[in-house]
Amino acid sequence: MPRSDSFPRLLPWLLLLGGLTGLIASSVLTVEKIAMLRDPGYVPSCSINPVLSCGSVMTEPQAEVFGFPNSLLGIAGFAVVAATGAALLAGATLRRWYWLGLQAGAMLGVVFVHWLMFQSLYRIGALCPYCMVVWVVTVPICWYVVLRNFPVRVAVRFHGVVLTLWAVGVLALITEQFWPYWRTLV
Repeated sequence: MPRSDSFPRLLPWLLLLGGLTGLIASSVLTVEKIAMLRDPGYVPSCSINPVLSCGSVMTEPQAEVFGFPNSLLGIAGFAVVAATGAALLAGATLRRWYWLGLQAGAMLGVVFVHWLMFQSLYRIGALCPYCMVVWVVTVPICWYVVLRNFPVRVAVRFHGVVLTLWAVGVLALITEQFWPYWRTLV
């Protein structure tokens, strides 16, 4: 299989749908943040219980690492990802530099998302459902762009195993960290 043809049917759809999903989650987070800034007593729609609580996460400094809401980075980044998927579905052929730029952006996104995961789990002690949606779409987007650019045979063959192990690992960390709360629900 030639390098440029790795995952020819999956990648454009993954980029389009993953990008749109991340864009929607980032947009909702931005709207919720603006509502909280306007009314300090506002309870975001994603504040469900003590563990699943966007409000708890949005009020922490980690929610504005660069001096503005992190969700604005998501709006910009996911718009590029979705537009890339749409362009590919329309038949566009993208240059190598574009793919490498997309990969660099996706890698930065994955690093940032994992830092935010750590902060949510071990510093803030709460999970934002919309943020978790961003986690869930960022990792596959990055993984498949890496496989498209550098299709190592073993990685391509077991591409789903890597994502499954990641998801199970994250779920295990969430379960372990919040087990005292989950136990009260049973």
